[in-house]
Amino acid sequence: MSLRTGWITRAETGADIPAIREIDLAAFDTPLEADLVEALRDDDAAWIDGLSIVAATEDGKNVVGHALLTRCHIDDTPALCLGPVAVLPEYQGTGAGSAAVRAALRAAEDIGEHFVVVLGHPPYYPRFGFTRASAHGIRIPIDVPDEALMALTLDPTHPLPSGTVRYAAPFGI
Repeated sequence: MSLRTGWITRAETGADIPAIREIDLAAFDTPLEADLVEALRDDDAAWIDGLSIVAATEDGKNVVGHALLTRCHIDDTPALCLGPVAVLPEYQGTGAGSAAVRAALRAAEDIGEHFVVVLGHPPYYPRFGFTRASAHGIRIPIDVPDEALMALTLDPTHPLPSGTVRYAAPFGI
C-alpha cells in the first residue's frame, strides 16, 4: 500500500476502545499490548485524557492506527511514555502510525508536557526527533539494547533530565 496523507487523527472516544483492542491484537504476536492498553486506561496515575490518539481513514469511519502516551517519571521528573503504537497490518507502511504519533506528541506539547521516552524500534522513532536516551543519562531498570531506549524533549528550552525511568505499574517494569 502506498503512503497516504489524508489520515484523520483525534483523541480516542469510548466508541474507539474495541477498535483499538483489535488493532493491538492484529499488530502484535500476543495479546500483551492490547491488555496493557486496557490496564493503562484503568490506571488513574498513568492515564491522561487526550493522549490516546487514533488514526482513521479520510472519511473518519475506520480506525486503523493508535498511539498512546501515558505518565511515567524520569527519577522524580514527570514525563510521558510512548507506547504501544500499533497499526492494522494491512495499513502498515501507509503513514497511519506516523500520523498518530505526531498527533500524540502535538497533544502532549499542547498540554504543557516536556519529555517523552519510548522503548521501540531504533529505525522508526528518530523520524519524530527521538535520540538515544543513554546520551542524556536516561536508563531503565531492565536490560534492553541501548539503541532501543530513546527520549525526546518537546520544548528545547527544557533539556532532558537524566535518571531512571519509572513506568506506570501496568508495564511491570
